[in-house]
Order: sequence, then structure tokens, then C-alpha cells
Amino acid sequence: MVLRFRGSCSFRTRLVLATLAGRAIRIDDIRATDQEPGLRDYEASLLRLLEKVTNGCVVEIDETGTALRYRPGLIVGGAGLVHECCSSRSVSYFLEPLILLGIFGKKPLSITLRGVTNDAVDPSVDVFRTVTLPLLKKLGIEEGLELKVIRRGARPLGGGEVQLRVPNLRSLPAVDLTDEGMIKRVRGVSYSMKVSPQNTNRMVDGARGLLNELLADVYIFTDAVSGAASGLSPGYGVTLVAETTTGCLISAEACATTGLSAAVGLDGVDEEPLLVPEDIGQMASQLLLEEVKRGGVVDGAHQGLILMLAALGPEELNQVRLGPLTPQAVRTLRAVRDVLGVVFHLRTERESGTIFLTAIGSGLKNMAK
Repeated sequence: MVLRFRGSCSFRTRLVLATLAGRAIRIDDIRATDQEPGLRDYEASLLRLLEKVTNGCVVEIDETGTALRYRPGLIVGGAGLVHECCSSRSVSYFLEPLILLGIFGKKPLSITLRGVTNDAVDPSVDVFRTVTLPLLKKLGIEEGLELKVIRRGARPLGGGEVQLRVPNLRSLPAVDLTDEGMIKRVRGVSYSMKVSPQNTNRMVDGARGLLNELLADVYIFTDAVSGAASGLSPGYGVTLVAETTTGCLISAEACATTGLSAAVGLDGVDEEPLLVPEDIGQMASQLLLEEVKRGGVVDGAHQGLILMLAALGPEELNQVRLGPLTPQAVRTLRAVRDVLGVVFHLRTERESGTIFLTAIGSGLKNMAK
């Protein structure tokens, strides 16, 4: 039976879940009323990427680009794959689906992605390396999971390159993350590409100015790259990660890159003002404090991922504690219900304002293992 959806929301989540569940889907009215209707270039790029890591998938798009029919193939994985990501979205947009698909592949996945590594729309590769991968390792996905940043790349031209390796598993372990703990230290990385290396130190000063009033253990590394390793466009930014006493990681970041308007058709994204480095550092630390205030075992950017991991987990109780749900997390809950039939039960804790989510996983198994 073909699952039917409408609209462009949760496009990536729907495709990934349909591929894992082996269910054909049809999506209609993709931006049908927009001035530029149909699929965006990054969505078409994601479809091409799915064709590379699977065998036998069928994609049919109508002439207006507003209707899509997708029949998933067998997830193969493999080594030596290369994908050129479009510059309207960061490589992180493609990394999250690759990890979920790679785990259930026939062979270990090794792929090189080229494009934008740091922007204001998606989590940067630094967040992926310092928060997302440790989160997966904490859940038990350890051996063979690796992300290497070869070159950084900022908007609008990109030029960055990363290498991802994902192991195969028979099934996912159960998710049980309910204790958020207290913040014990903050780490971070201040990076710059094709601008003065002094900018990294100025961002560190801006970030520490606010954080050192609250916490003594704050250390921010600097990474000023130039030449071939700095991509094709100038930019700078800072990524901050707060670690709790129970090992939870909360991230926030801010960056200044030119040409966000080149990301044509990104819904709700305005042209970002170019800020001085001190303001970027201060903005990142304020965003980190807001994430900590929200509570939960992960930050807002990782809510959708942890919910998908819980839904794909074994047929036993998976539970997680989150702060107020982001719109992306709500859409993920709906997609998980529609494709996998997994329904989460929500219970709010009044004192902390956090939400306990529990569900019985779908018990997805890797048939190739």
C-alpha cells in the first residue's frame, strides 16, 4: 500500500523512514502555491544521494515538480562513494539520513560529501562531530562510526569536504535517556575561513565574557584555516557544547557567512546580518544558555534524531526526556506515527517544564546481517 502525504514539510524524515520501513510513498502538493513551486535543489540532491546508497529505488517526479512517487530499494551502503551537495544547504542536512540508513545497510558505509560545512540554517559539522556522534556512541553505536573534516566551506560557494564512516548493526539498542544532570563544563571551537585569524580570538572573548560569570570551566579551541583547507568563501563562527554531570551534551552555535540569500526558497530564512566577531561569540553563548534553560537530555537540533532512534529501536520501552518540543520534533512524531505506526506517550513534568516521551519501538532489524 502506498502511503500518501501532502506538502514539503518533513520531506527528509518521510523519505528516510519510508526507506528503512521499505514502504512506497507519494507526496503531493509540494509547494504547489509558491511562486517557485516544486522540489528545491537540496531535496533533489537528497533523492540522488538515496539512489547512491540503495539499490533498486524508483523515483518519479511529475513535470511541475510538485508530486513525487518514491519506491525504496535495498540499502546497500558501500565504500568509496562521493556526493556533491548543493550550496543551499549544509552537508549536515545529508549526514543525519546517511547515519540512519548506513546502520541498516548491507555493507559498512564510507562516503565523501562536498559542499557547505558551516552555515546558519543547519547544524555545523562541528556540532555533528562533538555532539551527534558522541550521542550515538552513548546509545551503543560505537565501533566504526567516524566523521573527518577535510576542508571547511562557507556560503555561498562552499568548497568544504567531509568523510563519513558508518558501521552496520543488526538492530538499534533501546533508548533510555531521562537524567539530564547539571552543567559541569563548556567546551567549544571558534573557527574562521579566509579571514584574519584574530577573529577566532575575538569570538572566544565574546563567548567567555558571558559564560565565565556563571562557570569557571570554559575552554574554547581556535581553528583558523587558510589556503586550500578553507574552502571557497570567507566566514567565521563559534560552536559551544555544554556537558552535564550525566554525560549529556547541549550545543549552540552562531556564525557569520555571506550569501544566505543564495539559499533560494528556504522557508522562513532571512538574510543574516554580518556581525562583528565579539557579537557572534556573545550570541552563541546566549543561545547556549537558552538551550540549557529549556532542559532535556539533548538540544532542540537533536530532538528529531533521538525520537527517530527511539521509534526504530527494539520492541520494548524506549524513553527520553526533552525540553519543549521544536516544530521539527512535532513533525517527526507525526511522520513516525504515519510510516512506522509508533505512537509516543507524552507526560509533562511541571517543576522542570520538561517532557517525558515513551514508546514501544518498531523493532526494525537489518535483514542483511
